[in-house]
Amino acid sequence: MPSTPKPTPRAVIISAWAVPVMVAGQFAMLAIIPLGIAAAGILRNRQLRGLRGWVAALSAAYAAGLLLWAIGPDRETSLSKELHPAHMVVITALGVALAVAYHLGRRPVAR
Repeated sequence: MPSTPKPTPRAVIISAWAVPVMVAGQFAMLAIIPLGIAAAGILRNRQLRGLRGWVAALSAAYAAGLLLWAIGPDRETSLSKELHPAHMVVITALGVALAVAYHLGRRPVAR
């Protein structure tokens, strides 16, 4: 018996958009919360398999920035101040790409 498709939780969609907004708005350390929500929601939902690569890339980029901040010899008190501007652009671009890929994947088919 095929399972009925489950609707995507709204928290996943909101979190996918919140990550690039928070990183660009200088709240990079707090962006780990919506990133975790989006990653967990995408990895658990079978219908969102196509987004797993995007969320993995976003998570890896964020984790790299967090790791560089954590092991830095003279780290700032804020992750946003420590991130290189190019790294911030990469994280923001990947976050926007994830959210846009979700919306493009949900586009209704024209008949």
